[in-house]
Amino acid sequence: MTPATTNGTTTEGTASARPRFDKSAAVAYEGARVLDTRSACQVLRAQGVTKSYRRGVWPRRRVLPVLRGADLELCAGEVVGLVGENGSGKSTLMKILVGALDADAGAVWAVDRVGYCPQEPLLYDRLTCDEHLELFGVAYAMDPAAVVAASEALYASLGFARWRGARVEELSGGTRAKLNLALALLSDPDVLLLDEPYAGFDWDTYLRFWELTAERRAAGRSVLVVSHFVTDHERFDRLVELRDGKAVSR
Repeated sequence: MTPATTNGTTTEGTASARPRFDKSAAVAYEGARVLDTRSACQVLRAQGVTKSYRRGVWPRRRVLPVLRGADLELCAGEVVGLVGENGSGKSTLMKILVGALDADAGAVWAVDRVGYCPQEPLLYDRLTCDEHLELFGVAYAMDPAAVVAASEALYASLGFARWRGARVEELSGGTRAKLNLALALLSDPDVLLLDEPYAGFDWDTYLRFWELTAERRAAGRSVLVVSHFVTDHERFDRLVELRDGKAVSR
């Protein structure tokens, strides 16, 4: 799985129109429930998602349920925090939302452009920051001029332009985290899914991150942030907690 993606669990919808959530637009898993069409604001929705992992070997093999029918929705222009204890299934749900992991049951739908920033940067040691951005620009089918413009803006916003020619193997953990985030932001996705995005950020970069997030909200973009704890509650429109395998609004 690459560090960022713009497809994943996506079937229809555009940046200019807020699509309705409907059955034909969903990626459904076996056992999925029928999806309703009540909200026109939604840009991402998960309904009845379940996931279990098998641990051990026979005859001591056991099934560990992680998600037990989790529901989640995200509307245009929202910043939502997904919180929960370690092992509650936050990263599992995030991977299902972007299509990196199959659910056992349930349904997921999202608009066309979804950016994903995983918790652990998955980067290529021998490529420079510039080369990463160029490579992902090709993957996103972006015009070369648009890639250059977006890259320059992200270097300036996140403050790591001086490392643009450095290989990943030469970067600190904090700069790798900046590159990881920049790759997710490169194509200006409608929905941005971030798994512990500011781990390793210094205070200045942390503030820059929230400035970027506020700008995206103002532009009608949506952000889902996974964190095991949240201190700045006022930065979120709402919080959703994963508890006993289900999503509960706080």
